[in-house]
Amino acid sequence: MSETGKKWYVLRAVGGQEKSIKEYIESEIAARGWSNYVSQVLIPAEKVYQIKNGKKVSRERTFFPGYIIIEAELQGEMIHMLRNVTGVSGFLEEERIVNGVRKKIPVPLRPAEVNRILGKVDELAASEEELEVAFYAGEAVKVIDGPFNSFSGIIEEVNEEQKKIKVMVKIFGRQTPLELNFMQVEKV
Repeated sequence: MSETGKKWYVLRAVGGQEKSIKEYIESEIAARGWSNYVSQVLIPAEKVYQIKNGKKVSRERTFFPGYIIIEAELQGEMIHMLRNVTGVSGFLEEERIVNGVRKKIPVPLRPAEVNRILGKVDELAASEEELEVAFYAGEAVKVIDGPFNSFSGIIEEVNEEQKKIKVMVKIFGRQTPLELNFMQVEKV
């Protein structure tokens, strides 16, 4: 929490439309001059790498589909505007009795929750592309990329630093060693 009065809140949104809703909210905040009251609008996401058509492709995957987090000092009309953005179904709220009337009040996230979410976002932004698949000698794999696509074999050596493995495959009835990178194979 960077400034006093500002807290983190969660908006529920239509899944898959988080980016367009975030852009709309940011443009409304700028147009209405509320930049002093709103610090950030975030969609926690991570980069995911896949192989498609033999090429390594990265895309963003949302951690919490259907949710947008916003750091703001909520003021009267701002709550109303945020609740009525197309695609937003409201805040994470709780019912409270205010001046004898039951009202739904946006509930701020606890500091521990914010740190966990932001720590996860910062950790992913700082980390470079990492494959979490661990390969071991003696393990069976299938080649999914390159001229030996669809061949299966057994791992002979693993080079973690270079992200390469040596695989023995049977070609024309003979065992042949292939040196492949981690992205070119999958476990069988």
